[in-house]
Amino acid sequence: MEIPKFCDSYLPVFLSWFILVYFLGYFIIFKNWGKLYRAEASSCIMSLVHGNPAFVLSIFSILRSQNSVTQLGFASRNTAFQNSVLEYSISYFLLDLLHYMVLVPSDVLFILHHVATLYVLMTCRYVFGVGAVAILGVLVLAEATTTCQNTWSLARYCKDDSTKAAALCDFLSPIFYAYYSVVRGILGPLFAYKIGLYFTHGLGDAVLPNWAWISWMVVIASGIGVSILWVLLLWTGFYRERTKKSAEKLS
Repeated sequence: MEIPKFCDSYLPVFLSWFILVYFLGYFIIFKNWGKLYRAEASSCIMSLVHGNPAFVLSIFSILRSQNSVTQLGFASRNTAFQNSVLEYSISYFLLDLLHYMVLVPSDVLFILHHVATLYVLMTCRYVFGVGAVAILGVLVLAEATTTCQNTWSLARYCKDDSTKAAALCDFLSPIFYAYYSVVRGILGPLFAYKIGLYFTHGLGDAVLPNWAWISWMVVIASGIGVSILWVLLLWTGFYRERTKKSAEKLS
């Protein structure tokens, strides 16, 4: 197996870009916010700057490299463009991981999520040089909710200080929960199942060792499971809040 080289990497450029975006959010856009929400909001801005381009570029890179969208070659060799998209995501997750480790170290779940995600992205890009179609396909589904999720998060952070933010949060909550449930709870598992079938049938054995794709599938399945659990908790809280408000109106 040929080990891909680190040369011709855009990683330093992308890292510099995300550092700039984070500092722009922290020191300019959200400079009047409280310390914790200021950092979290800056992370949201960085997520938006990553998620939307990554969503579009991942789709484009897959369509550009495949002859058929119904029969994707999940173990095909990465193209140069796909490697650049992978590095764009690696840069974001590295910076966001640093954000959580330094400013929100108590959020262990997010830290573990980022570490596992980086493992998949970096082994796909730098160790094996294959599998970007599968990994970027998962990334498409993961980032499909990014705009709605980050808008909802920003509104939630300042809803106690702004009636407009509170109204926006209340309006977006059921829409975001429903959209997230469909993407992460239905489309995500279906796509992961398709990847699993591909590799269990031995279609990637010539270029990817079993332990690699199995570990990727464990990370993907775990991420989907945690996402489903998270949105279920959100739905539970939403139902309780609505039930409480209805009871208060009747009393």
